Amino acid sequence: MDRREYFVEMTTHVPEGTAEQAVDDIRAREAARAGDLAAEGYLERLWRPPLAPGEWRTFGLFGADDDSQLNELLASMPLHVWRTDAVTPLSPHPNDPIASAGREPAEFLTALTLTVPDGTAQETIDDLKAREAVRARELAEQGRLVRLWTPPNQPGQWRTVGLWSARDAADLTATLESLPLHVWMTVEATPLTPHPSDPVRGTRS
Repeated sequence: MDRREYFVEMTTHVPEGTAEQAVDDIRAREAARAGDLAAEGYLERLWRPPLAPGEWRTFGLFGADDDSQLNELLASMPLHVWRTDAVTPLSPHPNDPIASAGREPAEFLTALTLTVPDGTAQETIDDLKAREAVRARELAEQGRLVRLWTPPNQPGQWRTVGLWSARDAADLTATLESLPLHVWMTVEATPLTPHPSDPVRGTRS
């Protein structure tokens, strides 16, 4: 069975009155468990999104054989006792580059939603999709497009989840505007910062 990828938004709520030593202990065990899951190939990436004061959230990219195994993996993490997990199953995207080199210093997670204008000819749609694939390959070769996935879509929806590298938010915007499908695209971009337990931390120049 091919392993499936999942995006997991993990929000931790520490019970009031919990001793700082208990928090430090469970965080240390969480880091050790994350290291084990990474070594076993289940935990692929970890990031920190922007946080409000007092908020504790982490974004994770996991691989598992199925939903049941993913649930077991998440439950095996010590912080799970205080955590709420929001899981999005991801499917392969035809333009996914799985890029690994030449990246810019900052990473961004994007949710791209396409709305095709009513009455658009199928020939026009096919042409833009073909040019989009070519541009995606170019951006992957430049290290700007790191990964692409297709999340679950409702009928009539056309959504893509992407991981990008850029110098800054303005650079990301310029990159996305170079996509042929940008004319129909609504973009939600989340800046990401390194997580100390990220499996690839320290491997990038």
